[in-house]
Amino acid sequence: MGILSQLSITHLLWTATVICQHEDYDFGDEYDEELDHEHPYYFNFHPNTQDEVPHFPFPVECARECFCPPAFPLSMYCDHRKLTTIPNIPAHVQQLYLQNNDIEAVLTGPFTNVTILREINLNYNKIKFHMIDHGVFAKLSNLVQLHLQHNELKEFPFPLPSSLERLLLGYNKISRLSGDALQGLPNITVLDLCNNLLDDSALKGKHISTLKNLMQINLCNNRLQTMPPDLPRSLMYLSLENNSISYIPENYFSRLPKLIALRMSHNNLQNIPPNAFNLPNLLELNLGHNKLKQVFYIPGSLQHLYIEGNDIETINVTLMCPSIDPMNIKQLTYIRVDQNKLTVPISSYAFFCFPHIRTIYYGEQNGNKSTQLRTPVFRRFLTREEYDEADDDQETNDHETEEDHEPEDNYFHAYF
Repeated sequence: MGILSQLSITHLLWTATVICQHEDYDFGDEYDEELDHEHPYYFNFHPNTQDEVPHFPFPVECARECFCPPAFPLSMYCDHRKLTTIPNIPAHVQQLYLQNNDIEAVLTGPFTNVTILREINLNYNKIKFHMIDHGVFAKLSNLVQLHLQHNELKEFPFPLPSSLERLLLGYNKISRLSGDALQGLPNITVLDLCNNLLDDSALKGKHISTLKNLMQINLCNNRLQTMPPDLPRSLMYLSLENNSISYIPENYFSRLPKLIALRMSHNNLQNIPPNAFNLPNLLELNLGHNKLKQVFYIPGSLQHLYIEGNDIETINVTLMCPSIDPMNIKQLTYIRVDQNKLTVPISSYAFFCFPHIRTIYYGEQNGNKSTQLRTPVFRRFLTREEYDEADDDQETNDHETEEDHEPEDNYFHAYF
């Protein structure tokens, strides 16, 4: 056999091997992965509702003013379309998005055929209380979320369905709650009433405590002068920023053992009762921009403490930590104390009581522009690596403004 014949046979065998490898290679994984990135991310508050999305062999019904994505046949998008009325809603729709329109009324007609609607978003419209048909929401027996932020409501919209879990009413003009406004809501977990016109009389006798599953209530930016009464024991997040509250009653928080975060910045607090915050689960406490002159007891669970913008001249660590229990180490990691009247750093004894402290943000003090108060605090109790990390963090913080530390909406996000 000649050399050319041997080369031809070798080439033929090599070609066959390559073809076989090509045929055996499974492209499925790569193809599937590429497809996954093409699909838009879809956040589902209730996974069970769309875990098994029904297959529609034909185009589903959709209001002509709206968009119904084939990938999400249970959702109808009617937002940002300058609508003045709510279009007719097909029976199969579960999520209805109508935000950023010019809708003034919520009438019964468009909801006639609705059977499984679970979420309605009507944020940023012009809806008025007297233009909501009585019972239009109450008839939606599967409704879980109702968004009515940034409208023109002057009263609490009721009646509402007992299935409701999240009710967002921020940025309206609500000044009163009718006697039975909060009745019949056993499943409500989030109630947002921030940026309204509520005063103490609006909450008095409204029996918020009947909301046995309430986990979060937002009452920031209202006209409250006293702590809200009758909060349920289930509460975990309480937002009261930007009111005019001047005192906290003795043992007020003893009824709220599950409280995780309390925000009361921008009020008129001057004194804190002893052990006011002796709560077993409290992680965040924000009392910035009040009129406090001294610190208070810090519970063992607390991690973040904000007391900036007060009138504190010295920080008495003994008040914060009367005793040390080696079996129950306190968890405090961050303290913000800028815009007070401090002239000396916090005593190093603080690190015996709070061994997990990583950052004390002094910033600028009123009448004292020095930002060097921090220096002697860290050196003694951190490792070299920890100190370098804290030093880098502090250099960044020293250039931050007050606004950098404030949350964007200044209250708890409705979905915690």
